[in-house]
Amino acid sequence: MRKVGIIGLGHVGATLAYTLVTESLVDELVLIDKNETLAVSEEYDLLDAEVFLTGKTQIVIQDYQALKDASVIVFCAGQISALGDDGDRFKELEITSKIVEEIAPKIKQSGFNGIILTITNPCDVIAAYMQKLTGFETNKVFGTGTMLDTARMKQAVSRNLSIDSRNIGGYVYGEHGDSQFVAWSSVTVGDQPLLTWSSELDLEGLDEDVRAGGWNAFAGKGYTSYGIATCAARLVGMILNDSKTIVPVSAYNKQADAYYGQPAIIGKNGTESLIDCSLTEKEIDALKKSIEIIKNGLANLPFEH
Repeated sequence: MRKVGIIGLGHVGATLAYTLVTESLVDELVLIDKNETLAVSEEYDLLDAEVFLTGKTQIVIQDYQALKDASVIVFCAGQISALGDDGDRFKELEITSKIVEEIAPKIKQSGFNGIILTITNPCDVIAAYMQKLTGFETNKVFGTGTMLDTARMKQAVSRNLSIDSRNIGGYVYGEHGDSQFVAWSSVTVGDQPLLTWSSELDLEGLDEDVRAGGWNAFAGKGYTSYGIATCAARLVGMILNDSKTIVPVSAYNKQADAYYGQPAIIGKNGTESLIDCSLTEKEIDALKKSIEIIKNGLANLPFEH
């Protein structure tokens, strides 16, 4: 049975639940939120939608024990208002780290033994913290990381070249945050390297477009939901179908001893393996700086739980 749990029913969690139900991606969906009234409302709204759908999803709410036989838990809990006007995701850490401290023991107590996918910001630090506090193997806990940032990179390049974004390959590396960077040396258009396709591109300007893409999605409504929820839905599908798909996520890298955005193979065991792409010296330096920022954020959190 395809069973998934969502913890946190804010804009992202609710959009993810709607996507999973309307696309019939799961047989059973467990919805949990600190606000029980909200959980009830989401349940009834989804049940109303199911009347017009061809598929059928059983919905369970507010029951951690129902997570025991789930394949995936998507952790979305947070407080977007803590983000602030400058988009600094680390401002959320004081609140979101405490939520992890509260939720991780409940996940362990439920007997859950599947894959934990984290969306909550700051994404890389929270993925690492969730792994530490649950004690799960590192491959079984990972974050959405730079998957969404990579989509924004593809959008920026496609706009510049007037080519469909689905023809653009490559990855954004590092933190899901200000220190992220595009590994331009590996970006492709069709099967050709971007840098041979066009030698006149303003890469610094494109880098800014990638970062601005997130801000543009956030600024007018105070949150983002569609892009990140779609990323999560696709990752859930990759796990349930054991698809062995390569996507950039916040995965644990043993050599760096850190979680950060990097391409990984996603399957039924979570991050099945990492993809080692060649980076330039400049890109390697940028990655080291980004990893250090993530490690510094994690270093300030307690692990004695």
